[in-house]
Amino acid sequence: MKRTVFFISDRTGITAEMLGQSLLSQFDEVDFTKISLPFIDSEKKALDAKRKIDEAAAQGEKPIVFDTIVTPEIRKVIMESQGLVFDFFHTFIDPLEAALGIKSGFRVGKTHSYDSQGEYDSRIEAINFALNNDDGATTRHYDKAELILVGVSRCGKTPTSLYMAMQFGIQVANYPFTDEDMEDLKLPAMLKKYRHKLFGLTINAQRLHEIRTERRANSQYASLKQCQLEIREVEALMRKEKIPYISTTSKSIEEIATKIMLKSGLKRISF
Repeated sequence: MKRTVFFISDRTGITAEMLGQSLLSQFDEVDFTKISLPFIDSEKKALDAKRKIDEAAAQGEKPIVFDTIVTPEIRKVIMESQGLVFDFFHTFIDPLEAALGIKSGFRVGKTHSYDSQGEYDSRIEAINFALNNDDGATTRHYDKAELILVGVSRCGKTPTSLYMAMQFGIQVANYPFTDEDMEDLKLPAMLKKYRHKLFGLTINAQRLHEIRTERRANSQYASLKQCQLEIREVEALMRKEKIPYISTTSKSIEEIATKIMLKSGLKRISF
């Protein structure tokens, strides 16, 4: 089964995509063609979006439309399209207004606004920290790290570090255990004094083999035997040193980061 889906927003569309994707993920048997239309912030742009929705509708089933449009005039144009429209804001705002007994202060882009410059600066600082302390390139700033991710190469340390910086404002460094460490694997001296900041990531050997093969095919680094060896040794080290760890094999970055936050007790900054 195939179905066209539109994500429409008067801003970046991140909210519409995030919520819409969460709902669509429950329907594995459907092949969704996904189209994002951000910055639909004028009636002219809305009419163009409506035209695209109507064209998709003319080719078969009604397309599904997820929108986070705030402006009533623009929203009205989208609602008049031939799509099956799910308006996230109005679905939840109306019941909230009734429950709270007050009217909401609809404002375009409010879900992505920042209450203070300091919070924005904290997020940027965390991103820069993750980039500058990636893959064990330097360890001299580990005293400033809130979290240090450890694990074998290509198990998801870098994307997790960056996601946690962008989403939670957490300063995360990461350190890889390489094939050269496997002969006599120990916790490096520079990590021992930051043991309380360490959190491990591991991964299924077959999945690691597939990821490494895409990067460096037919190499010892990518061989299944090498992947099995590294994972076995690193997991044993983490158990010995009592470093908490989770598997990234079948988890999204969002799920990995959230589980780390829960297990480590870290608190995100308030945006």
